[in-house]
Amino acid sequence: MSASLATRRFVAAFLAAGALVGAAALPASADDHRRDRDHRAPHSAIVISDVQYGTAGRDRSDRALNREWVEVENTGRRSVNLRGFTLTDRQGNRYRFGDFRLDGKSTVRVHTGQGRDTHRDVYQDRRHQIWDERDTATLRDNRGNVLDTDSWNGRRHHRNG
Repeated sequence: MSASLATRRFVAAFLAAGALVGAAALPASADDHRRDRDHRAPHSAIVISDVQYGTAGRDRSDRALNREWVEVENTGRRSVNLRGFTLTDRQGNRYRFGDFRLDGKSTVRVHTGQGRDTHRDVYQDRRHQIWDERDTATLRDNRGNVLDTDSWNGRRHHRNG
């Protein structure tokens, strides 16, 4: 009987130790999962909805440059301040939004050339084409998280976001 009692105590101690090890391991794995999730951008209502890239040519007039644009859409209901959000191309050209509030369920076109900013159109004030016929537009929030990307290759238009 004493062997049986000793065996039961050993098994109970073994199970208790296993429970402690399991409890200690659980938070670590949950914490690792949380860290992985934090590296991804959260689902955003702010997306790239359309692109009109420039055509190869020597026309550098504001009119020609302003026919080249990327449209940013707020698919949500609430307005969002885009201050610090950036729009970049594959070559690293970057447009940073100033204090601009995009209403819910609305869009703004980011034109390459010069013009007067309104609630529907903003201008990068550039003197040369940005968006090529084979390019990628990347939209990031004010913390640098990628919210959306859109790539195109000549006649074909590819959504990545």
